[in-house]
Amino acid sequence: MTSPILRVSPLGTPPWETPNPFLFCVHHVDHYPKGNDALGPVASLAGRQIGQDFAGKDGWNMYHGERVPGFPVHPHRGFETVTVVRRGLVDHSDSLGAQARYGEGDVQWLTAGAGIQHAEMFPLVHRDRDNPLELFQIWLNLPAADKMAPPHFKMFWADAVPVVAPAVGVSVTLVAGALNGVAPPAPPPHSYASKAESDVAIWTIRLEAGSSWTLPAAAAGPNRFLYFFAGKSLHVAGTPVPEPRLVVVDAGEAVLLEAADSPVELLLLQGRPIGEPVAQYGPFVMNTRAELQQAFADYQRTQFGGWPWGAADPVNGREGRFARQPDGAVERPSGAPRS
Repeated sequence: MTSPILRVSPLGTPPWETPNPFLFCVHHVDHYPKGNDALGPVASLAGRQIGQDFAGKDGWNMYHGERVPGFPVHPHRGFETVTVVRRGLVDHSDSLGAQARYGEGDVQWLTAGAGIQHAEMFPLVHRDRDNPLELFQIWLNLPAADKMAPPHFKMFWADAVPVVAPAVGVSVTLVAGALNGVAPPAPPPHSYASKAESDVAIWTIRLEAGSSWTLPAAAAGPNRFLYFFAGKSLHVAGTPVPEPRLVVVDAGEAVLLEAADSPVELLLLQGRPIGEPVAQYGPFVMNTRAELQQAFADYQRTQFGGWPWGAADPVNGREGRFARQPDGAVERPSGAPRS
C-alpha cells in the first residue's frame, strides 16, 4: 500500500517553506513582558538591534518596531496576507484609512491587490501582567487577473471563525475551506480562495493526547502541507513524526493523524497551484520583472494612496477590539468591551 506521505522535512526557523499558491508563512511566538504607558515593553531595550530585532532575546522580539513591537508602515502589491492571531493583540492601520485592533482568535484577511501600505503593531496593553503573543501570518498569491484588484480589508472575528470537532479529542479551526459541511466566513471578493476551484484551505488542527482523526481527501490537484508545530509525538499514516516537522501529503488521499501521550497541533495549508510565473522582490509579487519595476515606480509616485496616520507605527491606546473600515463604519466582535 502506497503511503500518502510525499516528504517529511525539518520545520526549521520561520518563515517556513510553503506550497504554491502560498508564498510565505511565519509563526510568531513572543513572551512579551508587562507594557508601559506607550504600549511598549517595560523591559530595557539594551542589547537589541532596534529596527531589525529578530534574535529572540529574553523570549521576545521588537521586529522592526522602535517603541512598540511589530511592523511599521510598509507596502504590498499582488498578493494577500492572512493573519491568524491565537494570543495577544495586533493594531492594524492602512493607506485605505482603515484601522483595527484584533486578536485572541480573530483573523484579518487583507487583499493588497493593486497596492496598499499597512502597519501591524503588537500593543502590550496589560501593565499588570505579561503580554504573550502568538500568530501565524500567511501570504497567499493572486493570479494575474486579480493582481491589480482594488485592495480590500476584512475581519473574521473569533466568534465567527468555526471550530469543528470531527472526532473525540479533535478540534479543527477553519480560516478558509469547509469541513463536514461547515464553512468559515467568505474571503474577500478577489481572493484566490474565493474561487471554488482553488481548493484553498487554512486550518489549525489540535489532537488531544491519545486521540486520532482521518484527515479527509481533497479533490486531486491541490498541494497539501501539514506543519507539526506543537507537541511531542505525532503519527501520520502510521509513520512517527518528531516535532517540529513539515509533512507534505497527497491531498487526494485520506491521512490518519494520531497523537500519542501529549496534545499536538498542526497548521494545514492547501491549495491548487496557480499556473503562472512568480516574480517577487520584497513586498511586491507579480508575474514578470517588468511588472515588479512598475510596482516600484507606482509606489514611489503614488505611495499607494499615501499614509493618513501621524506615525509610522500607530497604536490604538487601550481601546478594545474593533475595526474601522475605510468608509468610517465601525464593527466590533459581539460582546467585546470598548476598552
